[in-house]
Amino acid sequence: MRKNSIKNTRINEEVLRELSHIIRNEIKDPRIHMMTSVLRVEVAPDLKTAKVHISVMGSEKEKDDTIEGLNSAEGFIRTRLAKTVNLRNTPRLIFIKDESMEYAAHMSKLIDEVNSK
Repeated sequence: MRKNSIKNTRINEEVLRELSHIIRNEIKDPRIHMMTSVLRVEVAPDLKTAKVHISVMGSEKEKDDTIEGLNSAEGFIRTRLAKTVNLRNTPRLIFIKDESMEYAAHMSKLIDEVNSK
């Protein structure tokens, strides 16, 4: 299976949808900030690992605490994922703090400042 195959794209979308549901509704860890979003999931072609890009709206400490909480809940998340998504292997989850939303907001602010002058 190629990395950008249709099958891999569908798996990425399904895992993203289920991870969003699990993080939003099933995890009760107080370290995980309520404004946590799953932006993108990249499941490896061999289904062994999945890079999960997480965006958190909050301070730097809240972002770090959220990633720490997600890493400690990985076993629970994988168990729930295995029950809802029918895959040969349930991938090991690697949570990555994604700051692209903050970067885009910052760049937009800079552009607005330049345009107002």
